[in-house]
Amino acid sequence: MQIIIITGMSGAGKSYALQTLEDNGYYCIDNLPSQLIEELLQTPQIARQSQLAIGIDIRGGRESLQEIPRTIERIRLTHPDTRLVYLYAQQDTLKKRYNESRRRHPLADEEVELERAIQLEETLLFELAEAADWRIDTTQTNVYELGRLLKERLAQPMVRECSILIQSFGFKHEAPSDSDMLFDVRCLPNPYWIPELRSLSGQDAAIITWLESHPRVHELTQGMIHFLELWMQDMELCQRAYLNIAIGCTGGRHRSVYVAEYLYRHFRDRRSNPILLRHRELNYLI
Repeated sequence: MQIIIITGMSGAGKSYALQTLEDNGYYCIDNLPSQLIEELLQTPQIARQSQLAIGIDIRGGRESLQEIPRTIERIRLTHPDTRLVYLYAQQDTLKKRYNESRRRHPLADEEVELERAIQLEETLLFELAEAADWRIDTTQTNVYELGRLLKERLAQPMVRECSILIQSFGFKHEAPSDSDMLFDVRCLPNPYWIPELRSLSGQDAAIITWLESHPRVHELTQGMIHFLELWMQDMELCQRAYLNIAIGCTGGRHRSVYVAEYLYRHFRDRRSNPILLRHRELNYLI
């Protein structure tokens, strides 16, 4: 049985994540106290399931959250394909989402304002965030992107190799905080300053040709490949399940897109790892 445990901060997208998994064949249970997970797995109805997703968060109580890492360790003895996914977002984003939905934060009351409730929840969830197999920053991710990302990545069975996500982004829209490795390619020549190239993206032939006419672009991409090939091996030996590689330029449309595409093609053709490509600012994922 494949077991996905979805947790994280209130307002970060946990409910939608469970909905996505349910739409893709998972038997889903939300707001389950962690003390009941092992008992749940013994019931005949659940034991017959091939895919199970469980939502756990602050609503189940602080004691429940503290027990999750130890509970997962025990579950993995009989169900090795068990993954903990942690969703979070920046505080300003969470505040905006709550204000727009007019819902009450689980920790907010007449004495605890929303901002303080978000900070308290983040503190209480720290150990869970550290123990997660996959951390997803949904600050710059809409529900459709989150759904596609979950479907693409969690559909893969757990294998020895890392599942690799190569992502382009723009620094002016903030760097993704869930990155394991982040490369800044703003040092490369910028096609934005060429009027006829400005409206294009790093996926277009004219941009590719222009960038590849500069030797330093080739030198940087080859250096990145050499670095990644060296350290991917060590990460796999440490049994890393997921690896997020972020490539950033100023706007996230030209240089970072080109470099991310280049790295994606290189590793896709040479490694057996499940590899995804995402261009955050283009709303593009394969």
